[in-house]
Amino acid sequence: MRIVLVGPPGAGKGTQAAFLAKNLSIPHISTGDLFRANISQGTELGKQAKAFMDAGNLVPDEVTIGMAKDRMEQPDAENGFLLDGFPRNVAQAEALDAMLEREGMKLDAVLDLEVPEDEVVKRIAGRRTCRNDSAHTFHVEYKKPKAEGVCDSCGGELYQRDDDSEETVRKRLEVYHTQTEPIIDYYKSQGLVVTIPALGKVEDVTERAMGALRGK
Repeated sequence: MRIVLVGPPGAGKGTQAAFLAKNLSIPHISTGDLFRANISQGTELGKQAKAFMDAGNLVPDEVTIGMAKDRMEQPDAENGFLLDGFPRNVAQAEALDAMLEREGMKLDAVLDLEVPEDEVVKRIAGRRTCRNDSAHTFHVEYKKPKAEGVCDSCGGELYQRDDDSEETVRKRLEVYHTQTEPIIDYYKSQGLVVTIPALGKVEDVTERAMGALRGK
């Protein structure tokens, strides 16, 4: 299956993408992974992306699209893929459609993870990260440390990252509503969108998504 996963920041896209890709035996292709792989490997596209990022500028659509195209042409993606973070806007969605059409392929579904905005803010703004090891994360409500403000693993101080502040989260949501959300209407016109309520346990959300895909 060829699937696009969309949803606001904090919807759990990365977590769901990993589970779904494993269940469907297809690669999980995320924009972040594409950037990191191309930059670390020193590809031409990676060099271009790094130059824009180092200058504090957004990476142009054509660079991101080029990376996605190269990844989707790898042997492990022959029988499908799950795209996470791409396409990010309607221009990228149109480019993806054109790319697939040239290869005689098409998308099977677009999964829209639906989470109320207040829940998104609560999920992200409630995160606390260990100063000693950023891999150790907690939540003021959903994953409380044993001792307030102290990492269970190493005893380090827990703090709220600047990009997890409520103000930053709401700005990220504005960007999502303006740039990414329009692709949902774009794909709805093709009859591809399946809306998945993304509240509740991770495994329950995965099962809802798998059930929806079985109906496609």
